[in-house]
Amino acid sequence: MQIHVVQRGQSLYGIARVYGTSVQSIAEANELPDPSRLVVGQALVIPIVGSYHWVQRGQSLSSIARIYGVSVNELARVNNISASAPLQVGQRLYIPPRPKSAIDSLLYVEPQRTVSQTMITEVRNRVNDLTYLAMFSYQAKRDGSVDRPTIDNIPNIASSAGVINVLVVTNIEDFQFSADLAHAIFTNEAAQNQLFGNLIQIANEVGYKDIHFDFEIMRPEDRQLYTNFLRRARDRFHAAGLMISAAVAPKASDVTTGIYGAHDYRAIGSIVDFVALMTYEWGFTYSMPQAVSPIGPVRNVVQYAVSVIPRNKILLGQNLYGYDWAAPYPPAGGPPARAVSPQQAIAIALRENAQIQYDYQAQAPFFRYINDAGVQHEVWFEDARSIQAKFNLLKQFNLRGIMYWKLGLSFPQNWLLLRDNFTIRKRG
Repeated sequence: MQIHVVQRGQSLYGIARVYGTSVQSIAEANELPDPSRLVVGQALVIPIVGSYHWVQRGQSLSSIARIYGVSVNELARVNNISASAPLQVGQRLYIPPRPKSAIDSLLYVEPQRTVSQTMITEVRNRVNDLTYLAMFSYQAKRDGSVDRPTIDNIPNIASSAGVINVLVVTNIEDFQFSADLAHAIFTNEAAQNQLFGNLIQIANEVGYKDIHFDFEIMRPEDRQLYTNFLRRARDRFHAAGLMISAAVAPKASDVTTGIYGAHDYRAIGSIVDFVALMTYEWGFTYSMPQAVSPIGPVRNVVQYAVSVIPRNKILLGQNLYGYDWAAPYPPAGGPPARAVSPQQAIAIALRENAQIQYDYQAQAPFFRYINDAGVQHEVWFEDARSIQAKFNLLKQFNLRGIMYWKLGLSFPQNWLLLRDNFTIRKRG
C-alpha cells in the first residue's frame, strides 16, 4: 500500500498513472463519492503491492533501507541497481512488502434503542478485521442488576466469523459515568456478587467470552476499592471459563488524583487478561481545537504502560473520529465541537474548498473554513498518515494490538492499512 497526499492540480487519473493502477481501484479503496473531485492535502491509500519511495537530497540506499526495514542488497535487487550506485534526487525506488506481525483488534459497537440494518451491514463488513467485538454497554445498577442494550443478532454475526464477543459493563447512570454508582457497588459486597452472577449468566446466554469493565470518572480515593473489585471479578469469571479485560484512562505516570486516579495501571494489568488504553480525547467536545490523539502524548502513555503492564496485555486505543469546532471555541464560551468521521471531514473540506494541512508534531491533519454565516471553524481528524503513525508506534512497542472507538464512523483508509501492516489474530 502507498499513502499519497494530493497536491494542487493533481487528478485521480494522473495519480493512478504514477502508481500503475486504475482510477476505479483508488476510488473504490478510498470510497470517494466523486472521483473527479479531490481535496488538496487529502491523504489517499493507493492499493498496490508494496510501495514506492522517491529519493530525497542526502539519502542513500542504506538510509532508505533502514527506513523500511529491508536490506540494502534486497532493495538493490528488486530495483535492478547496484548496491553501491549513487542515487539521484527524485529517483523512484520500489519497496517490497514487508513481513506482517500478528495483533489483536477490538472494535466497540454501540447499538441504540434499535439495531439498524446499516449497523448490521457494518458489522458484517468489519468482522474479518477483528479479534473482538465489544458490545457497549451493559450498565451496572446499584443493586447488582444490569440494564441490557439491544443487540439483535450482532453476536451471532461476530462469532460466525471467529470473532470473540465482549460484554462491556459500565458505571453509566442517567446517561453519564457516575462516581457515586461505582462507589456504591464497590462498598456493597452483596451487590458485587449479584452483579458478577448476572454478568456470567448474560455471557452464557449470549455467548460472550470476555467481560470488559469500562468504569470511568471515579473517585480517586476508590482506587484500592476498584482494584479489589476487579480481583474478585477475575476470580469469579475465570472460574466460569470467561476472560476479563478493562479500559484504562490515558496516564503517562502513576497519577493518584483527579478523574484518572482510580486506575492503577500496575494492579489492573496484573489482574486482567488485557487492557485497552483510552489514548484519545486530548482534543474533545469542550476543548480548544487540537488533535484528538496527538502522537507525542499517546507515546508518553504507552511508555508508561509498558513499564508496569506486560506488553502482550496492552491494546492501543484509537479514535475513528475527529471534531469540527466553531468559534468562539468552547473555553471562550463557544458551542461544543461536533464529532465527525474522517470521511465526513473530507466532505466538509471539499464543500468549503478548504486545503488540508498536516501537523507533523501531532501527526494529525486539520483545516479551517468560514461557513455561510461567517463563523470560523477548525476541524481536526484522522487520515492515512496519522493512523500509520499509530501503527508504527504499536510495532515499536510490540503491543498486543489495537482498540477502536467505534463502529459507524467511516474511515476506509484505516482498514486498508490495518490489513497491510498486520495479520489479525482470530482467537474465537
